[in-house]
Amino acid sequence: MAVKKEPEVIEIRPLKVAEASVIIVGDTPLIMHAWSNKAKRMMLEAQQGKAKGKKKPAKNPVDDFIQAAYWIEGKPEYADDASEEKCTAAFEAAIEAGARFGFPAAAIKQAAQSAAYRLGWVKNQMGLRGAFFIRPDSEGDDGGLGLVEIHSDPPVMREDMVRVGMGTADLRYRPQFNNWWAELKLTYNASGDISLESIINAINAGGYVCGLGEWRPERDGSYGQFHVKAN
Repeated sequence: MAVKKEPEVIEIRPLKVAEASVIIVGDTPLIMHAWSNKAKRMMLEAQQGKAKGKKKPAKNPVDDFIQAAYWIEGKPEYADDASEEKCTAAFEAAIEAGARFGFPAAAIKQAAQSAAYRLGWVKNQMGLRGAFFIRPDSEGDDGGLGLVEIHSDPPVMREDMVRVGMGTADLRYRPQFNNWWAELKLTYNASGDISLESIINAINAGGYVCGLGEWRPERDGSYGQFHVKAN
């Protein structure tokens, strides 16, 4: 006769998820370089073989500048063949109407993880991955990225010479954000091994060791550095 087993009782240990808010303040200008919808479309066409024989469109510096920003709200709309003058007018109108910009929350978290690992505060970059999360303010204008809002002076267009492919020189037009800051809305496991103090220190270190955006310290530059604002 089979012995009836007593049902096993499993105790689920609840996580103590808490919230916190910290403000990061830019120490050096932030340079953005988002992938534009046009660039992604051209890349897909090239991979599908549809781009063969197509003439490469003329460069429009103002359009490149506009498309390289992470827009939360108010991104201007205009025809693909719009002139620089029309793009400039559309951008100025968007700024006047209160356009909002952001930066990927994941990139800010990655800077904290990388800095903590490089400084020997964690054994590996996985150590902080599940310890905290940054809640985005928006999914972005195309819904593809979780963005933290960037508050700053109106972005200005910068022209940089870069090397691409086999060392070929090219010009890039990207937005630079001066006097910037952002509020990070954190959730973290208060019952875990990593304290809120350690998380905030990792974020602060990420601003100095790694930075954000183009030409950041992690990429041999000095842009995109920041610090956590003390209360």
